[in-house]
Amino acid sequence: MKVLVIGGGGREHALAWKAAQSPQVGEVLVAPGNAGTAAEPRMRNVRVGTADLDALVDLARRESVDLTIVGPEQPLAAGVVDRFDAAGLRCFGPTAAAARLESSKAFAKGFLARHGIPTADYRSFTSIDEARAYVRARALPVVVKADGLAAGKGVVIARTLAEAEEALEQMLEGGAFGSAGATVVVEDFLRGEEASFIAVVDGTAVVPLASSQDHKTRDDGDTGPNTGGMGAYSPAPVVTDEVHRRIMEEVMMRTVEGLAADGIRYRGFLYAGLMIDADGTPRVLEFNCRLGDPETQPILFRLRSDLIELLSACFDGSLPDAAVEWDARPAVGVVMASAGYPGSYEKGRVITGLDACADDDTAKIFHAGTRIDDGNVVNDGGRVLCAVALGRDVRAARDRAYELVGRIHWEGAFWRRDIGHRAVDRRRSG
Repeated sequence: MKVLVIGGGGREHALAWKAAQSPQVGEVLVAPGNAGTAAEPRMRNVRVGTADLDALVDLARRESVDLTIVGPEQPLAAGVVDRFDAAGLRCFGPTAAAARLESSKAFAKGFLARHGIPTADYRSFTSIDEARAYVRARALPVVVKADGLAAGKGVVIARTLAEAEEALEQMLEGGAFGSAGATVVVEDFLRGEEASFIAVVDGTAVVPLASSQDHKTRDDGDTGPNTGGMGAYSPAPVVTDEVHRRIMEEVMMRTVEGLAADGIRYRGFLYAGLMIDADGTPRVLEFNCRLGDPETQPILFRLRSDLIELLSACFDGSLPDAAVEWDARPAVGVVMASAGYPGSYEKGRVITGLDACADDDTAKIFHAGTRIDDGNVVNDGGRVLCAVALGRDVRAARDRAYELVGRIHWEGAFWRRDIGHRAVDRRRSG
């Protein structure tokens, strides 16, 4: 069969790489792809953008694609799955109506409240005066979120009233995130430890993937501005067997059942960003309607089952019988970014050392913001690469990932040096 992966980041490289391992798959197309997917066997980049929905449908028809997998959030919110469904083409991902769980934080918070799914108290605002009055009456810190899609950057943890008011002004008056910030959500700050919990959903059945933990802030010690993610590891030790059970019962199943009750059939990846408190209670911070990035890279690197077989089961009713197998070893992924990210950065710097793990099946360099220029691989985005490694424990996996990072070079490259610190500290204290 032929598979199409929509997107050009690190998540899409990992998806295409894993799809190509399936014995059912003859070729994987990636639209538009990056320098990493251009170099993979049985893989071909196609110059079609993720926003050109008509061209994506035409591509799938022309190439007789059997299954399309949507990577990023923007085409989901724009209705790419609806377009494929109307054309009679299999496309794995939620419809635009279902994707509102991610594309509108105000919608998601209302959904959570309506269906009794644990989350932080909140209010939504379009008026800055009303928003200011609300934050002045709340205990600090508070979290200010742009309602719409903001590439993982529309969230401010305001520890002072001045920070909260500045965030409100930037979003509601300054247009910091355009129309995505025309409505803001202000919610109480939750304490605990974060975890990413992703499942494959066919509308009724929910099959969980391995747990993971992301590192959203740019700098060591979980400081600095929010980013799309500077690294991740899997599994997340905070998700114990009991916490896993509670997440499935109190969050994932209630969400799918709630959507069905609202007349929305959800098929696709469902990602819950969670805060786990000291008592093991999971509360939803956010929903994503696709795989996380960079969580996808270590999660799929641990996956031993056939990804295409798993996703195909969502179309033929066999998902409840799907068996998912994992490498018992943890995986750690370290993101290498361009200097200036998440702000402005320079592109076109030549990258060397990409063959650091060419013959090592316990490590992999996944490309994100890269392209080929005059025969060289160059940086072409904020997050550029993700070095992933397996190890006997989190510390060993992290050491190997950082060893890879140390062998890759381009002018202006930077990375966090403490990815996986919570798991390492937990193991040390235990």
